[in-house]
Amino acid sequence: MSEAFFDKKEYKPLDRVDGRLKVTGAAKYSAEYALPDMTYAVLVGSRIAKGTIKSIDSRAAERSPGVLGVISHVNAIKVPGYQPKGEHPSEPSTGGQPLRVFFDNKIYSNDQPIAVVVATSLEKARHAASLVKVQYNKEEHKTDFDAHTADAVVPASAKKNPKSPTADYDRGEAGAFDTAPYKLEAEYLIPTEVHNPMELQAIIAHWEADDRLTVYDKVQGTKMTQKNFAKEWNLPEENVKVITTFVGGAFGNGLHNWPHETAAIIAAKQVKKPVKLVLTREQMFTMVGYRPRTWQKIQIGATKDGKLVALNHTSIGQTSSYEEFTESTLRQTRMMYASPNVSTRYRLLPLNVATPIWMRGPGEATGAFALESAMDEIAHAIGMDPIEFRLKNYTESDPDKNMPWSTKYLRECYDIGKEKIGWDDRKLQPGQVKEGAWLVGYGMGTGTFGANRNAATVHAQLDADGRLVMHCAITDIGPGTGTAMVQIASNETGIPTERISFHLGSSEFPAAGLQGGSSTVNSVGPAVMAACRSLKEQLITLASKGAPAFVSAKPEDISLENGQLRLAGKSSATLKLAELFSQARVEKIETTQESKPDENRNKYSMYAFSMHFAKVHVHPATGQVRVKKIVCCADAGTIVSPKTAASQMIGGATGGIGMALTEEAVIDHRFGRYVTKDLADYHVPVHADVPEIEVHFINKPDLVADPVGSKGLGEIAIIGVAPAIANAVFNATGKRIRELPITPDKLI
Repeated sequence: MSEAFFDKKEYKPLDRVDGRLKVTGAAKYSAEYALPDMTYAVLVGSRIAKGTIKSIDSRAAERSPGVLGVISHVNAIKVPGYQPKGEHPSEPSTGGQPLRVFFDNKIYSNDQPIAVVVATSLEKARHAASLVKVQYNKEEHKTDFDAHTADAVVPASAKKNPKSPTADYDRGEAGAFDTAPYKLEAEYLIPTEVHNPMELQAIIAHWEADDRLTVYDKVQGTKMTQKNFAKEWNLPEENVKVITTFVGGAFGNGLHNWPHETAAIIAAKQVKKPVKLVLTREQMFTMVGYRPRTWQKIQIGATKDGKLVALNHTSIGQTSSYEEFTESTLRQTRMMYASPNVSTRYRLLPLNVATPIWMRGPGEATGAFALESAMDEIAHAIGMDPIEFRLKNYTESDPDKNMPWSTKYLRECYDIGKEKIGWDDRKLQPGQVKEGAWLVGYGMGTGTFGANRNAATVHAQLDADGRLVMHCAITDIGPGTGTAMVQIASNETGIPTERISFHLGSSEFPAAGLQGGSSTVNSVGPAVMAACRSLKEQLITLASKGAPAFVSAKPEDISLENGQLRLAGKSSATLKLAELFSQARVEKIETTQESKPDENRNKYSMYAFSMHFAKVHVHPATGQVRVKKIVCCADAGTIVSPKTAASQMIGGATGGIGMALTEEAVIDHRFGRYVTKDLADYHVPVHADVPEIEVHFINKPDLVADPVGSKGLGEIAIIGVAPAIANAVFNATGKRIRELPITPDKLI
């Protein structure tokens, strides 16, 4: 993006406010806190995928030097929230319940935590864990998704609520596909993908008293975690403190509280010392969720001139045998294109695996691969350019909810991306363009995600020196939350960004929801605006007592510059903050403001949109795919932090490359055990795989969605990238790959 992109009234690029802390090592992550008398825990995982524990022999481990305890279902204290019937306190409405660690001898999946060893050092704990001997009553397990798709079931949420997003959906005529002039029926498969952030999942659990718990925990919601652990241990919420000041990357697995966290809390309670537990990279594959393996079938019917007649989409997603996990795989199909007849069917397949969890672009990224690939396929069958085909079926309002869009500028995204990728060089027939020995292909994919907003509260304090300090419980998993909030506050007040600080990541701060679902700026940003407005109202009240020019002023009329209160349009009307505070005999002013969605949102359908274009090279002899360029354009409302927003899009596109070309978690079904359990075997994109990624923003506010005008960006950064690459591979080779990842063996 050029500097000309940013008009003077728009937000300017800003370096991350916490960047120096991170690059110098001063930022403190969950495993880096040093508490007196710290102990270290290592989990022992099950070596079978289904059955029961016959016996645990921990004698050798208990005698090992430095060991303070070996805890399992045999001797673990009972978690109060599980009693008396054994339900998990966070039992979801979608069916089943989260795994109750150390509750009984039942085994549901391979590497399920069955014991924890606590010692005076990590090395001693790790050695002792290797000495724990377990005997099992093994039962026949089911981990082979493809062999058991017939066992898929209707989700419990759909059974309970016919209007649930997971319920069967029909619009128009059910049999319209059968009589369509042009028809496509195709199946698509996405493998299990695993969260692999740089920072491993980690927790330090510390019982400061029998009824007071503090955890330093890698999570995406301090308030949610506080509430869950308070329920789990029958404690008042104020007696549970959750600290998550920095997070070293997360893609959704911090949106759930996992068994290893409760295991650490149990251990700390039993050894009566702080316990640190950090998962290994291998355990990240089995204990903290993943994008579920998903099979999809799409039927598309269209007319010769490119009008959709019917769109049917069926999906089967993997879940655990004890807890149902659902996601929005079919949402985009219902609302993206103007088909008069749409049917969707969502099913779950329970297997002997751990529970999946939301992974960046949850559901929508999965569904978009099938939908956007199928749209490309039917356009090719008709002989129509895929962009022209999409524009023929462009929706001017939401056909699913029958509501107007709050805003939608997807046409502009098509135009920008088409120009920047060089779409005019694309040929309708595959395999027609070459650069040297390489076949060249162009592809595109559309993405969408809800413009979500939650309630949030911010405390703000302004001192006489013109320094603004804010506090909020929201976490930051990497997008630059503090940077965005500082920019909003600076725009609202006129205070330079270097004189503003935003503190986050503690449950003791004012309440905010999860950092997930692309909702942070949309939720916390309005609370920052409200707090800034409140401070300005207080300043007007103070100023009007001695300066008549300020008597009728409104918050939008004043700004704070160089330690002075200035009235817009009257350069002579200024007051030094220090003098104003001195006259009022106050050292600071402060406010706590909550902002939450209003009823006006209910009148509109609110989504963020993205358009991704890819240019690829494919070697005809080896099947190697090289992504040469990606262009991303987002209709995400107001872009509050242009620099970190661009970084978000680049990161999402990089994840999309992994989704399309490299990522796949493979299970050896003989044992129900992952073969790919480290970053040597599970391949994520590296620098050599990531080309130039060009980012553009429409940057038009959506003030229906929220007062900031933002619509969310984190999810649409990846949704649509994988099909863009798959479609480009087809355009280069004429080979349609419907099962990810697109590896050379599928092209040769």
